[in-house]
Amino acid sequence: MTDTRGTRAFGDLVGHRRTARTIAPDELPGLALALLDAGYRVALIAGHDDGDQLRAVYLFTDAATDHRVELHLPLDRESPHVPSLAGISFPAGRFEREMRDLYGIVPDDHPLPRRLVRHFHWPKGWYPMLSDAGDPPAFGDVDGPYPFRTVEGPGVYEIPVGPVHAGMIEPGHFRFSVVGETILNLKARLWFVHKGIEKLFQGRRADQAVELAERISGDTAVGHTLAFCLAVEDALGIPVPTAVRRSRAILLELERLYNHVTDIGALCNDVGHGILNAHAQRIREQLLRINDGVTGHRLLRGAIRPGSTTLMRPPDPGALAAIGSDVAEVVALAVEHSVVNDRFTGTAVLTLAQAADLGVLGYVARASGLNLDARHDHPFLSPPLPPTVQSHTDGDVLSRFLVRAGEIQESVAMITVLLDGADGGDATAGPTVSGTGVGIVEGWRGTIVHRVELADNGAVSRVKIVDPSFVNWPALPVALADTIVPDFPLANKSFNLSYAGNDL
Repeated sequence: MTDTRGTRAFGDLVGHRRTARTIAPDELPGLALALLDAGYRVALIAGHDDGDQLRAVYLFTDAATDHRVELHLPLDRESPHVPSLAGISFPAGRFEREMRDLYGIVPDDHPLPRRLVRHFHWPKGWYPMLSDAGDPPAFGDVDGPYPFRTVEGPGVYEIPVGPVHAGMIEPGHFRFSVVGETILNLKARLWFVHKGIEKLFQGRRADQAVELAERISGDTAVGHTLAFCLAVEDALGIPVPTAVRRSRAILLELERLYNHVTDIGALCNDVGHGILNAHAQRIREQLLRINDGVTGHRLLRGAIRPGSTTLMRPPDPGALAAIGSDVAEVVALAVEHSVVNDRFTGTAVLTLAQAADLGVLGYVARASGLNLDARHDHPFLSPPLPPTVQSHTDGDVLSRFLVRAGEIQESVAMITVLLDGADGGDATAGPTVSGTGVGIVEGWRGTIVHRVELADNGAVSRVKIVDPSFVNWPALPVALADTIVPDFPLANKSFNLSYAGNDL
């Protein structure tokens, strides 16, 4: 195997910079290792129910060349087994456990074979994504209770938190093993509200499925909708004009702005600086009103459709510049405050090596020194936006705070540039045929990946969704080791991971 970065080195060209190859399960480990050694990452692993057989699809992406490689494994429906890649890729191990829980596809020799998505009260042998799964059976014949790691020793005790929390967040259970106030181990147990959203896509036409995409994670309407539409456009070969692409990029940066501003205020609030949070929420409200003027919706829904983007009016660059200055003042007041600086600095450190091993994405990765950004690595604009170079890479709460503060200023500058030549409109529609497509977008939390398969009538037969939170959740307990319990809310907010995006 040579030229692993070439577009045809691993199969036939099937989409935008994407090749596909059907292989036998025993070929998977060697090909996956060759791709990983060449700089690719595991972007997703998805189960499929093709009727007479099952299928596993592995998508690898290369940031250096924007090449995408798919490996397809047809599997015996009665005994679906694949070799586990968990030993060479931590994210792959997570995808494998998810695929096993939802499709019954077994990753052989997985080092952590216990359930991930399905809680112990879900019955054995019921896999909800199979076409013949039927209605959920009654609880019974359970695998449980969930095997939390036990930490023992003098002075060690456990603190359970959740799964029900105050406020509007979704459920998640956190179990701390501590000595005094120092955290020795944290286990996060999620997936309390599995919505089956990927199955809800099945049978809908692409234009009808957009409303689902907008609601995968409520604060990421643009990111998920754009990734879905890019995947559909890839599947159907729809060319999208530059002006439409620039409009989409503007919406993506507007979404980044209001979310980053919200978290900057919340982080200040978590260390007792409530007045700065009040100002951040004031700024957030200004941004939400700008969003409403641009799209008719405060959370930017309704603007992006396959092949088109509609802006009611462009954002005012003067108003955005004023917001940028306002945010800079809030950030300066925060980092110059001794208490804020002390609480942020050195708290919940995720090292570069840990971030790389776990495969984290987005601002969490960039704050630890990994220069990953799909706006540059997998651009939908031509020429792409310039890469972001971070100077805050210590991997602590302060770095994650400052990275986002810097991205706010960059987003304001990007929108100002993108307004020149941005416009709504429609693309030239491609034929309504079966096909596969991949969409990759740098959402405000990190890289979002959607992969779609369309039936002959143009309806969605399968969509696989990867929110960056699915990849980043395991990093939070790692960063919290040796952190004190009172800093958990602060550290948690510095990651700000989505429950909804994780539990599809």
